[in-house]
Amino acid sequence: MSVIEAIILGIIQGLTEFLPVSSSGHIEIGKVLLGVEMADNLLFSIVVHGATALSTIIVFRKDIWELLKGLLSLKMNSSWDYAFKILVSMIPVGIVGILFEEQLEEFFSGKMLLVGSMLLITATFLMLSHYKKSQGGEVTFKQAVIIGLAQAFAILPGISRSGATISTSLLLGVDREKAARFSFLMVLPPIVGATLLKVKDFISEPAIADGISGLALGSGFIAAFLSGIFACSVMIKIVKKGKLIYFAIYCILVGSIAILSQLL
Repeated sequence: MSVIEAIILGIIQGLTEFLPVSSSGHIEIGKVLLGVEMADNLLFSIVVHGATALSTIIVFRKDIWELLKGLLSLKMNSSWDYAFKILVSMIPVGIVGILFEEQLEEFFSGKMLLVGSMLLITATFLMLSHYKKSQGGEVTFKQAVIIGLAQAFAILPGISRSGATISTSLLLGVDREKAARFSFLMVLPPIVGATLLKVKDFISEPAIADGISGLALGSGFIAAFLSGIFACSVMIKIVKKGKLIYFAIYCILVGSIAILSQLL
């Protein structure tokens, strides 16, 4: 993978991580279009996901700081309640990631038929949530588990994590702004954990990075970080205005093209 290719894929990751169109799906499409061959596709994916996690921290820095202050008080309060809900939401994706890591890597190999089909499922989620009236509720523990299951399902390339978690939240009656906030904050611990595990794997087995240079990885990281800040800020406004239907249409178009490209 060249530096230019890494930058292009990094920008795709940064923009699509927060927009509900599936970053993993677009990364796979981008790899196919660019003809990129990598020894370990998941390594680059983890690196750019780490960049977008940092983007989330920057955009939600005030919320995170308030949450941390509440946790440091060592008293049961709204911050601890919120943190426990995030912890509960992490359980499904943690189980899937630990038990099925090797099987999951097989999905990240340019399977356009799979990506296209999953994009159509993402579109369905978005359309359903578009017609659901917001009830202005907070995320409950039961809802946190269901939203966590949606996040675990979004490990598949083509299923948008933000699309699945925000749509699920809206379908459960969560307030739009609170749905976006919980969706973006809940993904931080799993991404950081996955990144640390990959760093551990790299230290013990550097050969997993064959085919991609450190410069390419760094360039992809920076590109994903900067585009991620932009997309995250924009996505918050989009969710508030209830305009997810436009992304449903986009996912239908891209998903259909991906499927047809394989069938024809």
